[in-house]
Amino acid sequence: MNETILPLRDSGEVLTGLNAWDYSTSPLQSWRYDPGTRRVRLSPGYGYDMVYPGTGGSMTVDEVRIYSNSGHRYDWKIIGKKELYIPYNNYGIHSEKLKYDDILSTGHIKPEVMRYELHRVWVIRGELKPGYRHLYATRDIYVDEDSWFAIMGDNYDSHGELWRTSVLNYIHLPELQGWFSGVGLYHDLLSGDYLAFNLINERPTGYTVNKGGLTPNNFGPDAARRAGR
Repeated sequence: MNETILPLRDSGEVLTGLNAWDYSTSPLQSWRYDPGTRRVRLSPGYGYDMVYPGTGGSMTVDEVRIYSNSGHRYDWKIIGKKELYIPYNNYGIHSEKLKYDDILSTGHIKPEVMRYELHRVWVIRGELKPGYRHLYATRDIYVDEDSWFAIMGDNYDSHGELWRTSVLNYIHLPELQGWFSGVGLYHDLLSGDYLAFNLINERPTGYTVNKGGLTPNNFGPDAARRAGR
């Protein structure tokens, strides 16, 4: 669920969605509450290279957490394994002691708030299938050998040039007894823009996990309607 607060022209827009485990039987569904008409509409064809709401065009819907959509538009293969310095156990970037001005700078976040470890990663490559369209013709996904999470991604345009690159700061949460996707960083190497996703430092509370008993009704069209009111 996403609710837009700023800019004012989009304030009050609510987007909800259900992202299933098995895309072959349950495709991604999304609904949008329009504050102008006060109506909820199904968003047809939501996913893939549509612009992710509230990001100003900095990332696509299927770029969240490196890759998150049906994989049928690409041919996938394992390139191999290599050692890379990747973001790891970076609790500092999520600290309530930091303000956003302590983290953000022009072109990229401040390097001192990042933490890296040398890890073995699997390199997974996706090549766009003939007859399909997407902004990214080729995608390289780097999967950490220990956690099995996609940590970094490189996205190439139709000319084979590196266009956008993304990294995730996974942290291990004891209350979850597992890994959690924290701050994501999405860089457009052509425009020089970047997006810092999931910042919580100046929020009154941090991430809430293992609480609440969520159901599909929390993310369907009725949820968009309730949030809009």
